[in-house]
Amino acid sequence: MSEQDDVPPAKDMQLSPMLEGADRPELPRTGSEREILTAFLDWHRATFELKCAGVAAERMSELGVPPSTLSLHGLVRHLAGVERWWFRQHFAGERLPMLNYSDDAPDQDFEWLDGDVDAAFDSWRTECGHARRIVAAAPSLDVTCRSLVTGKEMSLRYLLVNTIAEYARHNGHADLLRERIDGVTGH
Repeated sequence: MSEQDDVPPAKDMQLSPMLEGADRPELPRTGSEREILTAFLDWHRATFELKCAGVAAERMSELGVPPSTLSLHGLVRHLAGVERWWFRQHFAGERLPMLNYSDDAPDQDFEWLDGDVDAAFDSWRTECGHARRIVAAAPSLDVTCRSLVTGKEMSLRYLLVNTIAEYARHNGHADLLRERIDGVTGH
């Protein structure tokens, strides 16, 4: 982290009302590798939720950047599937159905938005909770699993970093989508 992280935003910079005073965990600057990685992942989870806060349910499915099929609703569905795929299905070896995915319709998380937005958030929060418990129960970040697709070995450390990168990418998408919906931006 740079010294710039401690500098408040410029007076003329419009902060998102959804982020002002929001309950987002502070990122630690010291700690174990597990503490740092899980804190960053939880920060990104909270950031995603904040970027969606206050958007009317009927606007969550808006495709704000054509021809892309991205929407906030689709991102919620996608990230629920990401959490389940990496932590429960891969790492914990749970035999569960995929969320919002099939070989016949691999993009249904973004394209089949006929479901309830609140149900999508409930599913995402549930999967985040399962992932947190799985990570907390692992004796070490060195514990490995095998990819269900390639068979290659992956450590829990890799899965955490990979998931942080996934959220970072999609938080950027969510920021743009939110700005298109109502002009709200944030950090």
